[in-house]
Amino acid sequence: MKDTKAKVLVTGGAGFIGSELVRQLTTQGYEVTAVDNLVNGKRENIQNLSAANPRLVVADIRSSVMPDLLKGVDVVFHLACLGVRHSIHSPLENHEVNATATLKLLLQARDGGVSRFVYVSSSEVYGTASRVPMNENHPTFPATVYGAAKLAGERYTNAFFKTYRFPTVVVRPFNAFGPRCHHEGDSGEVIPKFLLRALAGRPMVIFGDGKQTRDFTFVCDAAEGILRAGFETAAIGQTINLGSGREISINELAREVAQAAQIPEVKVVYDNARPGEVMRLYADNRKAREVLGFEPKITLREGLKKLKEWYSLSKETPEQLLEQEILHNWQGAEVHETK
Repeated sequence: MKDTKAKVLVTGGAGFIGSELVRQLTTQGYEVTAVDNLVNGKRENIQNLSAANPRLVVADIRSSVMPDLLKGVDVVFHLACLGVRHSIHSPLENHEVNATATLKLLLQARDGGVSRFVYVSSSEVYGTASRVPMNENHPTFPATVYGAAKLAGERYTNAFFKTYRFPTVVVRPFNAFGPRCHHEGDSGEVIPKFLLRALAGRPMVIFGDGKQTRDFTFVCDAAEGILRAGFETAAIGQTINLGSGREISINELAREVAQAAQIPEVKVVYDNARPGEVMRLYADNRKAREVLGFEPKITLREGLKKLKEWYSLSKETPEQLLEQEILHNWQGAEVHETK
């Protein structure tokens, strides 16, 4: 599986999952270039890994620099995207980055002689589960432009394998969490928002009735699965879930977060449901085990403890970090209401 002489390019490499992938690739000795426009990613996410590796190129994947960056690259891990809440307030831009830019990158990678292209999709392509656990043959009915654009990216990736025999892999991570996750702006996710609010003595806000479920995977596990997809020959041409294989409701999650924060009396308040909400996600990860040897190691409870420890090392307090939170973050960056 491993060829440490391989040159690797990671788009979105300074982002949440991308930076963890870069860390793992660098630790294993790969020569890594991370591309990120730093809209959601952060330089500090991949600083101090080593003196010269990885190299960070600050650029948008839509820019003209991409063909040059792909020269001599063996494996592309394509994670750069704009998120699900962004797609609600800016659907055209979301499609342009997540779908159109993926098609262009596939063309550039094929023409540049890249040996493997790993497209990192999302469980959001499924929409709400019609049966569980959800294997890769589950119907895809995305509920948001984000999910639809990621599905378009998948289809382009699959088409390049079928039409051109270009070696591609599609992976579908379910909800990742852990150090360097997003609480801020329209990238803010439920676990960091819950945990920071609990630590700051603020109520956790649940949108809808809290009965919606998710399959949460610790970021180190998710990144390891993505890495394996880049070097496992049997993965070529495949679409593969990356999930924990465990389901939890948002109501139950709030209780787990309160326990992790050691503030069991934290208040929970309910708000209107978010538009385009997916009501149930629960991964069948058997294919990942069989093809990639993927086996998640960190449980939700262990991961929450690790995330709390990571926040404890921050120079900013939970209260200060929450100044970057947008409560109704699907309405756009201009909305800064708090509760």
